[in-house]
Order: sequence, then structure tokens, then C-alpha cells
Amino acid sequence: MAEEIAWLSAVDLLARFRAGTLSPVDVTESLLGRIERVQPALNAFQFVDAEGARAAARASEARWRAGAPVGGLDGVPVTIKDNVLMKGFPTRNGSRTVDPGQAWDEDAPCVARLREAGAVILGKTTLPEFGWKALTDGPLFGATRSPWNLRMSPGGSSGGAAACVASGIGPIAFGNDGGGSIRIPASYAGLYGLKPTFGRVPHHPQESPFATLVSGGPLARSVTDTALMLNELAKPDARDPYALPPDGRDYRIGLEDGVRGLRIAWSPRLGGAEPDPEVLAHVARAVERLAALGAAVEDVGPVFDPLAPLFTDYWIAGFAQRYRSIPEDRRDLMDPRLRALATQGLEVDLERYYACVTGRARLTAQVNALFTRFDLLVTPTTPVTAPPVETAYHSPEFDRWRHGAPYTVPFNLTGHPGGSAPCGVTGAGLPVGVQIVGARFDEPRVLRAMRALEAADPPGWPHPRIRETLAPLGVA
Repeated sequence: MAEEIAWLSAVDLLARFRAGTLSPVDVTESLLGRIERVQPALNAFQFVDAEGARAAARASEARWRAGAPVGGLDGVPVTIKDNVLMKGFPTRNGSRTVDPGQAWDEDAPCVARLREAGAVILGKTTLPEFGWKALTDGPLFGATRSPWNLRMSPGGSSGGAAACVASGIGPIAFGNDGGGSIRIPASYAGLYGLKPTFGRVPHHPQESPFATLVSGGPLARSVTDTALMLNELAKPDARDPYALPPDGRDYRIGLEDGVRGLRIAWSPRLGGAEPDPEVLAHVARAVERLAALGAAVEDVGPVFDPLAPLFTDYWIAGFAQRYRSIPEDRRDLMDPRLRALATQGLEVDLERYYACVTGRARLTAQVNALFTRFDLLVTPTTPVTAPPVETAYHSPEFDRWRHGAPYTVPFNLTGHPGGSAPCGVTGAGLPVGVQIVGARFDEPRVLRAMRALEAADPPGWPHPRIRETLAPLGVA
């Protein structure tokens, strides 16, 4: 029964709670036991809140017995990325520079909405320091590993979240994405991940230098669970000055409408990206499936020029601002590679920075123009599959702009919604993701296309490769 519970979707859990055939308490206890067995190998949690999870599960069980569930995720286990405020627990941001001895007396909007929906929060998941890279390791906690292969990274920066969902620890997880940090780990871990339109999911506090790039969203093993979680995350919170007006939409509606008649732009080498041939082959087959399902697909070329020449300054200037906020006597505690980039960013002057700001406006106009002719844009999510955990990020062996985020970061700059869906597994046993991007505010079409691919070629959970990896840990 424990193994069955681990792989149930949120939709399945809710159905069983409603029918009285499964209890939130049983589910929570099963997953806490699973965490004890896999955490030493995966290293996906910064904190586990066993006491709080048990209390939330008991309260949910009582509500279901009374026939009065409180919200759309009542009793469903979730995890929270540890750069998000959660009352009663430090928000370390993956950094030894953050003093844990603070009040920590406030929930971020996403945590508040999930609690209101009755979700059971298992704990907080790992991220690289301040979410700076698309891999998850750092001086605070070491390295997080992929349940597909313990020698490989689950990606980042929502790497702990992805490792949990892919290893059967909760059907859904909250991540956030400022350059690909939901979509990249979704691709590396064979999951569905959605970065909504900027402002769709309220956040607080908005104090990061990257605030206007970041969107919070779900990682899940199914598209329906992705939509179910987005329903709760998109509810209003007055603390976010950038939040979109809530539209009250149920994002599950229309998921089965398919892609027939949609106009799809296909850009295998977006912005000059150079995908690995095996990755490209899997993504191209996904595009062929969309065409077979009735979409009109057109290869549109690279769409825009490579981003690195202009936007490197934007990236490192943001790190420099973070660096300035860290007391001098704590800077030696930083990840040395992040500190090196941050100090480079200190040299970015206002003229160079505002060139990036105006470049961002031009890029947004180019992408908006594309969506006057097309309903969706499809690309690989990442140019390569998951690298080894010891990989040095933004180095000759794994450059941010070439190997890391060339397909994902453009849509943080423009604010468009984008999702990653699994589309195959390489000969080395590593997942490949296809990215689907929509016009601003058009998450429903993105989700529809993701669901069409899921229905046409269900990924199946757990993959035999994951069972093989987890079996020595006492789970499968």
C-alpha cells in the first residue's frame, strides 16, 4: 500500500479521501516514512516539518469525515521551496549567509493559499544559493541528486522540489522560476512544470533584484494536477504589487480540448541554441505528435538573436545587488562561483544596465509579435539532459547560455507563460522535456497542449529507471 500511495496523483488522492477509502493521515505517515528512507540519498529537503504535517493531516481527516473539505487540495501533500517564507521555519535561500535566528512569523502568498486549500506541507526543499543556477548544490547542504540516477543533478533551482515529486514524495510541489527554475528541473526529472505568466501567482516580499523575472508555479507528475495546484496558487494576495487581477478561472476546464486547429511555431534553435542531437530528436517527435493531433506547425527559425551578449550584464548585476546586501563578514560563506559572478556584476554601470532594460522591452515586443501569428511556441526545454552532480555551473563544461537556460530564460525576460512536458528518455536513461510557450495570460492553451501530449504518449509513473534507483533505498 505504501508504494501505491507514493505514486497516486493529487486527483486520485482527493477521490479516495472523498470515498473514505484512504485517509490524509495514512498518506502523510506513509510519505514521512518514505522521506526517512530516501532523504539521505537524494538530499532534497532543507527542513522536514513532520509535526506540522501530521497536525494538518489530522485536521484534514476530520474535515473529510464530516463531509466538509475546506479547499481544492484538502489533505494533499505538498512541498515548498526554501526561498519562500513559511511561518515557523527559517527561509535559508540555500545560503549560509542567511541568519536563521529570526522571527519567521509570516507565510508567503503561495503558502497561505495552500494552507487555506487544506494542503499538507511536508517541508521545505533545497535550492542553490539564492537560486542562482540551474543545478541544485551549495555550501549550505551539499548536493541534491536525481531519483533517475543518483550521480546526476535534478536541475535547479527548484531541484529539491523536482527530486521529491519524481521520487514519490508528494504528487505536487511549489517551485519558482526566474530563468528556468521550474521548467529545467521538470525536464531533467521527467515531470510537468509550469511557469505562469508573470504576476499570475502572487509573491511576497518582492525584494529580490530579480523580482520582475520570477513566477511561482507547480511541478507535478500529471497535467491535471498541475492545473489543480495553479487554481489555488493564482488566488489573490494584496501584498504583491505586481500581481495580476485574479480571474477566478478553473484551469482544469478545457484541458481535454486538444490542439486541433492551433497554430504552432516550432523553434528548435531558439535564439541560436544548440541542442544535443538526441534531445532534439525526442522533441521533434513530440512536435510531430502535435501535428498529427491536428495542429498546424511551422518552423520559424531562431526568432531572436542570442541573449548572452546583452543579458549577461542583467544577470550578474542582479547578483551584485544581492552581494551588496550581505554583511561583509558573511561574504566568505557564499558559494565561491556565485561570489565571483556577483563581484563581476559590481562593474556593471547604469548605462550597461539600462541597455539591458531596453533590450528586454525589444525582446518582449518580438515575442508578442510572434503570438499575433501563432497560438503557441514549441522548443526543447533544455539543450542537454541532466549533468552529473559535481558539474561546475557557468563554466566551459556547462555554460549557462549554451547548456543551461537558453530556451527558458527568454520567457522570464518577457513574462510569457511556459511549461515543460516529458517527451522521452535517452539511451542513457535520462528524461527529455519539450517546452510549450503561450501568449501572455494564456496558460490554458499551454496546459491544453501539455495535456494533449500526455494523453497521446502517457509517461507512466514510476519509470522503471526510478524504481531501479530507489529500490536499494528500501522504496520503489
